[in-house]
Amino acid sequence: MSPTISHKDNSRQRRPGTFNHSLDMKSGPLPPGGWDDSHQELVGGEGDKEALRDTGTGDFSKAPRSCRAELSSILLLLFLYVLQGIPLGLAGSIPLILQSKNVSYTDQAFFSFVFWPFSLKLLWAPLVDAVYFRNFGRRKSWLVPTQYILGLFMIYLSTQVDRLLGNTDGRTPDVIALTVTFFLFEFLAATQDIAVDGWALTMLSRENVGYASTCNSVGQTAGYFLGNVLFLALESADFCNKYLRFQPQPRGIVTLSDFLFFWGTVFLITTTLVALLKKENKEVSVGKEETQGITDTYKLLFAIIKMPAVLTFCLLILTAKIGFSAADAVTGLKLVEEGVPKEHLALLAVPMVPLQIILPLIISKYTAGPQPLNIFYKAMPYRLLLGLEYALLVWWTPKVEHQGGFPIYYYIIVLLSYALHQVTLYSMYVSIMAFNAKLCKKLGGSCVTALDGYYVESIICVFIGFGWWFFLGPKLKKLQDEGPSSWKCKRSN
Repeated sequence: MSPTISHKDNSRQRRPGTFNHSLDMKSGPLPPGGWDDSHQELVGGEGDKEALRDTGTGDFSKAPRSCRAELSSILLLLFLYVLQGIPLGLAGSIPLILQSKNVSYTDQAFFSFVFWPFSLKLLWAPLVDAVYFRNFGRRKSWLVPTQYILGLFMIYLSTQVDRLLGNTDGRTPDVIALTVTFFLFEFLAATQDIAVDGWALTMLSRENVGYASTCNSVGQTAGYFLGNVLFLALESADFCNKYLRFQPQPRGIVTLSDFLFFWGTVFLITTTLVALLKKENKEVSVGKEETQGITDTYKLLFAIIKMPAVLTFCLLILTAKIGFSAADAVTGLKLVEEGVPKEHLALLAVPMVPLQIILPLIISKYTAGPQPLNIFYKAMPYRLLLGLEYALLVWWTPKVEHQGGFPIYYYIIVLLSYALHQVTLYSMYVSIMAFNAKLCKKLGGSCVTALDGYYVESIICVFIGFGWWFFLGPKLKKLQDEGPSSWKCKRSN
C-alpha cells in the first residue's frame, strides 16, 4: 500500500524464509513429479557445499549440535538482521515525511531509486564472495568495514538530514541530495546483507542452519518496524502529545537526527564487538566447484543468467509486478495527501505482524508439492482486484473525514483491506520462494477525481496485470515442467 505497509513485496527487502526449504536436508522419496538427483559435474550439485557448515570431519556417529549449543550464534545473526532492517525502515519512512511536506509525485518517484541497491546487489555479490582476507575471515572482511562505514555514515547524516529535509531554513526538501544520500545508505545496507546472508550459512551447523531463515525473517522485520513504524510514531508531535505526554509540545519525542545518531552508535559498538570476539568457523570445507577469483565468479554468474530457463524466469518475475505498482507504491501516499496521519498508517502494520508470521506457515502447505507456482498464478487476479479496491478506498477517504479526523470504522476497513492484500502478497511470494527452494533442494469531486492520475494509473496497471496473467502466466507455470538440466550451468574448462 505504501513504502510503510507493503515493504514485504518490495525488492529492497529479502523475504522471510528464503532458505527455509532449500536447506531442508531430510532424506526420502521425491514427491510425485519430483526431479532426479543432480549430476556432480554441474554447478549446484553436491560439490558446492561451501555454504553449509560440516558438523564433523567424517565422523557421522558424532551427536548433532543442539540449538542451545549455538544459541549465541543464533542471537548474533538475529541482531545483525535487526541492524539490516534499520536502513530499510528509515528509507521507507522518508516518502511519508516528504508527502507531509507536499512534495510532488515526480520527486517521490525519483526518490524511489534509493531502493534499487537491494534489487541490483547481484551485480557486486560475486565480488563480496570472491575477495576477502583469509586470516580475518571471508564474511568479516566485508561485514566489519561495511558496518563501520554505515555507522559513521549515519552519524554524519544525523548532522545533515534536517537541512536536506528543509527543516532548518524553511525551504523545500532537497530531493536530489536526499536520493543520492539514501541510495548510498541502501547500497551499504545491501552489501551488509550479502555478507550476513553468506555468514548465516556457515556460522551454524548443518542441523541448525534452518534457523538462519528464522533470524532473517524475525530480525529484518523487527529492524524495519523500529526504523519505520516506531520512528514515525515517536517523531510525530500529534501522536506523542495524544498518547505519551501530559503536556503537549511542538515536536515529537525523537527526531530523525536523533534516531540516526543513536543507531549509528549502535552500529559502531556492535561491529567492534563482532570484529574482536566472533571468529568465523574454520571447519567449512571448500567445495571442489568453488569459483576462484573475481573473473571466474562473474563468468559463472553471466553463464547462469544466459540460460534460457533462468532468463525466462527472471523476465517474467521482473514484469509480473507492473500491475501492482500503483496500489503498492502510491496508495499510502494518496491517503496521507487526503489527510490520514502518516503515523496512523504506520501503526496499521503492528496488528499485521502476527498475520505476516502465520501466513507463510499456512501457505507453505499448499506450495509444498511439485507445482508451487500454481498458487502464484491463482493469487494474482485477486491481488489485481485489490488494487481497484485501494483506488476506491482513496476516493472514499475524504468523504468520511469528520472534524479533521476519521472514524474508527474507516481504520477497520483500511486494516481489513491491508490484511487481504497481505494474503495475496504472501501467496505469490511464498510460491516463488518454494519454487526457488525446490530448485535449490533438487540441485542440493467527481469530475476532478476522474482526472486524478492515480486512478487512471491504477486502472491501467490492473489491465496490464491481467494481460500479463492471461498471456504470460501460463508460461510461468510451464517453467515448473523444466528438468534440472535447464537450471544448471556446466562449468567450462
